[in-house]
Amino acid sequence: MSTSSTQSRGINRRINSVQSNGRLTREASGSRRKPVTHNDAYTYALRVAYLHYLLQPRQRRTQHVPAPQQPIQQRTSTAVNELVKDIGAVKDSKSTRLPHGFMAELEKRLTGVLMGKEKRPEYQDSVVRRTFAVFYTAFSEKSFKSRMEKDRRVEDLVLIFFSGATKELQKGKAPGDDSWKLMVDRHVALFVRLISTAMKDQGWVRDRPELTSRLATLESKLLAHDQDLAAASQKNGSAGGTTIEVIVPLSYDVKDMPLVQVVARIFGLTNTMVQSDINKNKPVWTEKAALQDLKTYQNHLNLNTKRTLRSDDFNFEEGYETWRKAEGPDLSQMMLAVVQSSPELAKSTPGSFPQFNAPTNGSTSTDSGYSEITRTMSDQVENGSYVIDQPTDMSMNENDTFEHVNNTEETFTFIPPDPRSYYRFVLKEALSYDLREENGQSSNAAVENASVKLLSKNSRDLLNEICLRWRFPYFSRIALFLDVIKEKFVDQEIDLDTLDTALNNVKEPSSDSKRSSAVPVSTLGIFDRSKWTVADYALNRQVLCSLHDCLKRDLYDAIQHCYDQKPPPIGPIIYVLENHVYNDLLFEKDPNDDEQFSELVRSGLQKKAEELYDAFVENEVPKDQDQWEFYHVIQLGKAVIKLAERIQKRYRKNPEIEGVNPLIILVERILPMYAEDASKMVERIMYVAQEKGDEVPIQDGFDLYKELVEIRRLHGDALPDVPFAFHIEGALADFVWRWIRMTDEKIVGWVDQAIKQDHFRVRTEHADQMPTNDQRHSVSVIDIFRSFNQSIDQIVQLNWDEDLQYAKFMTALSKSMGAGLARYCETVEQRFSREMDRLTPEQEAAASRTRQEKWVQLARDAWNNKEKIEPFQFFPESFVKLNNIEYAINQLDSLEHSVNVDACAEVIQKYTPPVTQRQRKMNNYVFTIKIVEAEDLKACDLNGLSDPYVVLGDEYQKRLAKTRIIYGNLNPRWDESVDITTQGPLNIIATVWDWDTLGDHDCVGRTSIKLDPAHFGDYMPREYWLDLDTQGRLLLRVSMEGERDDIQFYFGKAFRTLKRTERDMTRKITDKLSAYIHHCLSRSALKSLLSKGISMSTVSSYFTRNRPQSVPQGPTQLDTSNTLKPLFAYFDDNFAIMKQTLTDAAMVMVMTRLWKEVLVTIEGLLVPPLSDKPSQQRQLTQQELDIVFKWLELLFDFFHAIDEETGLANGVPLDVLKSPKYHDIQSLNFFYFESTENLIRTSERMASATAARQQAQRNRLSAPASLSFGGASNLVALPSTRRSKSIMLSRNLGTMRKAKEEKRKEAQADPNDDMILRILRMRSEAQRYLRDRSRQKERLAAAAAAELIVRQSLAAGGGGRMVGNLPRR
Repeated sequence: MSTSSTQSRGINRRINSVQSNGRLTREASGSRRKPVTHNDAYTYALRVAYLHYLLQPRQRRTQHVPAPQQPIQQRTSTAVNELVKDIGAVKDSKSTRLPHGFMAELEKRLTGVLMGKEKRPEYQDSVVRRTFAVFYTAFSEKSFKSRMEKDRRVEDLVLIFFSGATKELQKGKAPGDDSWKLMVDRHVALFVRLISTAMKDQGWVRDRPELTSRLATLESKLLAHDQDLAAASQKNGSAGGTTIEVIVPLSYDVKDMPLVQVVARIFGLTNTMVQSDINKNKPVWTEKAALQDLKTYQNHLNLNTKRTLRSDDFNFEEGYETWRKAEGPDLSQMMLAVVQSSPELAKSTPGSFPQFNAPTNGSTSTDSGYSEITRTMSDQVENGSYVIDQPTDMSMNENDTFEHVNNTEETFTFIPPDPRSYYRFVLKEALSYDLREENGQSSNAAVENASVKLLSKNSRDLLNEICLRWRFPYFSRIALFLDVIKEKFVDQEIDLDTLDTALNNVKEPSSDSKRSSAVPVSTLGIFDRSKWTVADYALNRQVLCSLHDCLKRDLYDAIQHCYDQKPPPIGPIIYVLENHVYNDLLFEKDPNDDEQFSELVRSGLQKKAEELYDAFVENEVPKDQDQWEFYHVIQLGKAVIKLAERIQKRYRKNPEIEGVNPLIILVERILPMYAEDASKMVERIMYVAQEKGDEVPIQDGFDLYKELVEIRRLHGDALPDVPFAFHIEGALADFVWRWIRMTDEKIVGWVDQAIKQDHFRVRTEHADQMPTNDQRHSVSVIDIFRSFNQSIDQIVQLNWDEDLQYAKFMTALSKSMGAGLARYCETVEQRFSREMDRLTPEQEAAASRTRQEKWVQLARDAWNNKEKIEPFQFFPESFVKLNNIEYAINQLDSLEHSVNVDACAEVIQKYTPPVTQRQRKMNNYVFTIKIVEAEDLKACDLNGLSDPYVVLGDEYQKRLAKTRIIYGNLNPRWDESVDITTQGPLNIIATVWDWDTLGDHDCVGRTSIKLDPAHFGDYMPREYWLDLDTQGRLLLRVSMEGERDDIQFYFGKAFRTLKRTERDMTRKITDKLSAYIHHCLSRSALKSLLSKGISMSTVSSYFTRNRPQSVPQGPTQLDTSNTLKPLFAYFDDNFAIMKQTLTDAAMVMVMTRLWKEVLVTIEGLLVPPLSDKPSQQRQLTQQELDIVFKWLELLFDFFHAIDEETGLANGVPLDVLKSPKYHDIQSLNFFYFESTENLIRTSERMASATAARQQAQRNRLSAPASLSFGGASNLVALPSTRRSKSIMLSRNLGTMRKAKEEKRKEAQADPNDDMILRILRMRSEAQRYLRDRSRQKERLAAAAAAELIVRQSLAAGGGGRMVGNLPRR
């Protein structure tokens, strides 16, 4: 256990026992002590201040004693001239002349004398400077200086100086006063000495010894009557005599008494009043009375009476001995100081005193030794301790008597009856005065420390003198000082900073106090409370307890204002408590105090928070409920958030104060109150608006939601386990739905307006500037997607906190955006079609002819077999439209990723009930009809061909779709798709028309199909060969999907719409080139190439068939290549036009489509389309086949477009060029000239392998061998096992690329015999096998479809039959 803690417990026990006995001071009892009056305190303070004046060191002054008059020997100017002539009498002119450069050195030395820089004391006299200044003026003249630099004679300088000094020194002298003449000689001597010194310092005396000797002689003669120029006589005005120091007598005037004036100011009296009191008590307040007080006090100390501190007043004997040991020497030193001040007291006062040395050197009886002792004492007054420089015995003799020892009160003259109470009164008055005075500091206040703010230097000097005379110990001064400071602080007369300054000053005394004490302060027992008196110890503990209570109250008040705009600082209060109260070992802290205080503060802050919230409601919310608006809810929330954020920021570093978190208390009270009030206010506002038939503005709802979400976030951070009382999303979701419905109504108008204002031009600054890829689309598509993104951002920026509602919002927006994109695609494609279907100049000219002229021209063209192909002139606006569609696809893909479509779909699926629990049925179905091809159409043109296109319509003759025109073909292939939305069964009528330039279009044939959702419950695509009512048939591929309220479905539908529009527009572009492709890659081109070089001899070979003949020479490689040069030139011309406007991606897309057209054309040269009927197409010869494959090779290289320099491909990518159709065409080389039997065997082998693969993939579930599908009697449905291009597979570019890659892999992994069957169509003997093989394929497809239906039924739950309800993916 530490010593300090042991002493502390002992001290506390001692205090308790002493308090029980009623003794806390050196007086008998506080109850018998008279209260200190203002006049009493003033009187005793005045006595001490007056005594300080009596004992202060006497001031001294210097007094001049003139010397006796001496006869003055006069010397005339003629005598000086004679002395100067002695210098120039030397014949050696060089030796007597001044050296070169001396004038500059002399000027520098003269300047030093005038500016006081000359170190010699004789040049510091003002009269000397005056005469030198006169000479400097004459010396500075140019003419004189130039003459002196030329002659360099010293006598000229001396004479000029003598002349000027004479004139200057005789000024102001009486006519009979000749004392100045001796001064002239002295000043001239100083000038000569300056010349000699300058030569000596520059080392010129060695070259001119004669001149140096003469100058020394001149100086000594001039000083014949005054040898020492710096003698003491010069101090007396050069008049001779001596000076002595005399003591200034006391004036007894208050103006000469600094401490007396301090007392007067402190107690509010005038100097006149104080002077009267001093004059009245001067006979009593003497040095003798002071000495008597000291001896009396010493006697009480020796007798251990109650008039001094005794051992019983201390907690430990050690403290008492320490104090007593320091008290004796101090008393002796003080008595010595009094005796030195009045030496006659040593004779009249009994006792022994130290002997003093007799005065010397003519000084008075009060010598410098006394003065020094008194000065030392005065400097040490502030610490109340003296240094005894010599052994002194000032103790009382045993025979000494005191006439007032046994008196009760009037024992001392300068010491009050109760020094402790009197000192406290004076201290309080001094502190009050200094606090009142704004400038109550001494003149050296700038160098004082922080304690000057409490007591001025004058006040501290007075208090130190009082403590010294009243023998008041330093630790008692500390205790009373803290007590007075405590009282001032409790009474709010001083602030917290002043309190902290006072406490710090007590702990760390000023440097002045430490310097003025010969003994270190720490050894005086100032902070070692074991050496304090019981009264001081108890008072100190009481002060700490009072300060603790007061600071706690201030802290409570400060914390209660922590929610104010400018709260009072809390840190300083806590700092003072921790550093000055809690860290003090004397303070005993109650362990329950912190908990009680925290609970009290918490309760107060809760009430304060409620009051603040009530004030917010009063200021922000109208009293009339019918006037409530969302604005008021928002403003109330902003006020709450602003307050919470301000409190959070204010207490971010220290969130807790005395165990209390103001922010937590604030949000615990006001946020639940606000949530409850906001919920009721919103409900009331919505009800009032509904009653009035009005609608609250949507933006107000959005603003309210943002504000409420922020408040809920704060609530969640502060109270994570407490739910927010207001379901915001449930109350405000209607505003979002209203905004979405409004957007849905406007979105088509946005699209129409954007298209209307768009000129579909590239966005370059200059017309001749080549556009970049980013500049090749027009502003309409940019504006549309800007609107889409702004719509999405409007929902995203709400930070909607309910995932299911957010996903539904995005689903609804995706539906609206899909409708907008569909409108954009429809309008742009219509404009594009009009631009592409415009008449050529030749067609316009033909249209102006009469009907007879038209028929004549047609007959003439037919007779001449004219096949004129002209390049098509594309509009740049058309290409910009295609660029817009390509840009829209990329932007929609980016939008799909930013919305996070898959996550939204997962959320909806997570909260959607299972299929078996849903009662809602789908009402809308989307049928995708792909118009694939037609066979054996009726020829409607004179050339035996037709230009067919297909129109789809419903039973009400409403057109639903129209394909492109295939020119000159009876077996056309369109591969075009259309989506039809229906709510039930729908009859579709397909009409094939023949396009004619002149007159009406001819009908080629009609057919129909019924779209019944009940027949497509498996969602598998089906192929229908529909027989036309005339001749030929039409192949349709039909698939169905349920139109689902699903974000993936809407994005997929929008993507598919864009891709189909892009494909159709691309096809329209390539169709303008396909006619020339068919012309260059036709059988007639083959015939023309092979007919080159035919002669009569080759014709007569028909008649000489049995004779041996040579094989006719075929076309060379060059001939074959030259055949395609016109086609390549045609491509280059059109590509150059396209390249100026199309983007790189669109350009590759067009080239890819052209490559597919090339493959289809070459495939048509080689084999007829796939069918179960024989074909009239002739099989090519080996020579023709070689030419066709050479064409394919050349076209492949052309479309790949490898740069010869870099080796990089600039055209269609290699993987696109090598498509499955390309590989199928390449495979014809292996089977083209095989015999029919071998081809049939190969086909059967492939069919068996395909059936085995399908059987291996089946599970053990059985399925019917065939299915009967409903529909018209004249059609056959062929279910396809290949997965259709569903909307869900088209929801973004990624899924599209994935589906295309899977299709490619499937085609490569599952080879078929289709190409063999197409070769067999040109073999008449294979007609029966074709029919049987077609039926076999139908059975296999039906079996696969039936198996898939069974699997889906089992997965749907229980193996029941399929119904019309469409399961949701």
